[in-house]
Amino acid sequence: MADSATISRPDQEDSELKRSITGRLLFFYTLGDVLGSGIYVLIGLVAAAVGGAFWIAFALGVTVAAITGAAYAELVTKYPQAAGASLYVNKAFGNRPLTFLITVSFLAASMAASGSLATGFASYFAELWSGPPALLVSLVFVALLVVVNYIGITESVVINMLMTFVEAAGLVIVMIIGIVYIAQGNADFGVLTQIDTGGDYSSPALAVLAGISFSFFAMTGFENTVNVAEETIEPYKAFPRSLVGGMLVAGLVYVLVSMAAALTVPTDTLASSDAALLEVVKAGILPFSTDLMAKAFSIIALVAITNTTLVTIVTQPRILYGMAREDVVPGIFAKIHPVRRSPWVGLLFSGLVVSLLLVIGTAVTASGGGIDLVGRLATVTVVLLLAIYALVIVSCLRLRGQDEHEDIFRANTPLLLLGLVGNLAILGFTVYDDPHSLIWCAGLLAVGGVLFLAEHFFGSRGTGDRTPDLEGV
Repeated sequence: MADSATISRPDQEDSELKRSITGRLLFFYTLGDVLGSGIYVLIGLVAAAVGGAFWIAFALGVTVAAITGAAYAELVTKYPQAAGASLYVNKAFGNRPLTFLITVSFLAASMAASGSLATGFASYFAELWSGPPALLVSLVFVALLVVVNYIGITESVVINMLMTFVEAAGLVIVMIIGIVYIAQGNADFGVLTQIDTGGDYSSPALAVLAGISFSFFAMTGFENTVNVAEETIEPYKAFPRSLVGGMLVAGLVYVLVSMAAALTVPTDTLASSDAALLEVVKAGILPFSTDLMAKAFSIIALVAITNTTLVTIVTQPRILYGMAREDVVPGIFAKIHPVRRSPWVGLLFSGLVVSLLLVIGTAVTASGGGIDLVGRLATVTVVLLLAIYALVIVSCLRLRGQDEHEDIFRANTPLLLLGLVGNLAILGFTVYDDPHSLIWCAGLLAVGGVLFLAEHFFGSRGTGDRTPDLEGV
């Protein structure tokens, strides 16, 4: 390893962003994003694919995701700067078109996730108040989160931490229901080993792989954490523990919640429900009013969706900010508000694109397009992120021996290779199972073509982080 005294550490350089995120806040930031709405929304799809043993899909999926998180932890301690995967690929290959493709792919994945979550929020909101149109609820929801992000990163992360406690409480309720059901002597543990091969998937391996593919949306989010590297205090100490630790805690919770759901509610009931965890609450196992519990749990689900969406919207402008400083996207995205210290141009752009995605998706659905907007956007997110995860692991291995100092985290090489194979396997199956998702991926990536042409023909090389007007409005 190189002598740290002779290598410039990125966190020693001036950053236009404010360092205010502690290690504890970063842990809850990671946990809150990973432990977000995916488990609330997609658990029914996983149960339908696998059967009673669908907890295996969550366990294997989070294992692959945690290994990928270790690659991110190594790279972020080596390059604690905004932009995440885009920056790492740029450092590893120095290829502007490839870097730009990764940037746009990550933005597209993040925006697709935001659209899926906003649509899911509107669906849960309708359980409490069915008056406003779903599209209006989704658009207002996105706008409010844009405002929160504009106010500042510290406020966003503190809100994220508070909402993490709420969404975790909802999952704890599900686990308590499972414990009570077991204590009553009614649980059939044999269901936890049942894999359904009579449906769309003819072998246990395919059924589990399908379950991993459907569940992987719930595993994502950890990649957003590295995009606040320039706003984190002592990133070399904070990231390995917060990122990998948050993933492991989330994975344990997912497995326990899956087991509780499988034991207390028939798999067919879970599979046919758009809000499978709500079916666990409605089972009437706890000695409380079922209607009251259902409404309370719906509110918790809304908080969980809000939490995850908040983090995705935090991420989008920071990717644009970081890559503007690398001269990959137009320099205007490096604009920082002089008072709030937030990347306001990128934030407005991100909010606009997500809103347009919601409008277009709603129009396609209303015209008889025959799609589940939440599921389709979730699949698009997974396809794009799996490709990025694989390339990040390759970049991590390629950058070994470069820009190293005594404080970096070192991921286990055999595990990284295993994670690479796992990401590619899940990606291949997901595309095979839903090839139409590639059309939506292409449509979102095309949005980035405008940015590419703008930077290529009108951008000024070398303006990046040396732009004197960086703090201008």
